[in-house]
Amino acid sequence: MATQNGPITSFVPAEHQEAVSASLQETLVDLIDLSLVAKQLHWSVVGPRFQSVHVALDEVVDDARTFTDEVAERATAVGVSPDGRAKTVASDSALDEAAADWSSDDKVIRVMTEALAATIVRLRGNISKAGGDPITEDLLISISSRLEQLHWMWEAKSA
Repeated sequence: MATQNGPITSFVPAEHQEAVSASLQETLVDLIDLSLVAKQLHWSVVGPRFQSVHVALDEVVDDARTFTDEVAERATAVGVSPDGRAKTVASDSALDEAAADWSSDDKVIRVMTEALAATIVRLRGNISKAGGDPITEDLLISISSRLEQLHWMWEAKSA
């Protein structure tokens, strides 16, 4: 049975709404932060692999921003008002902060690999929490699949 959460009707069973809402919110803040970390690294990378790392970071930014919108829209569709404010992201993200200083290409590769890993670890936990809603679960699985692909690509750069 559908339930009314504010102005939006939710088709998520009532007993799963809290877990689904939390999984979407946590994923949202991590994806927003992932795009911010990648963009900060994009601006500050230096070194012999500058060009390839610089371009690869934009790929992460583009994917993270697309996923952010998909997650926020899914939250809205299940009756949750998504919170992507800067203070929420800063306090709730599972990612480490990127340095504002110039960073060598080797360091950027390590930091980006770690940021992707942190995002994936919490996202995989959120997939299991969202199990009461197969639509949300499917969305999070597809995002994890792409982020895991990006992770191995970044990890391979450091091998």
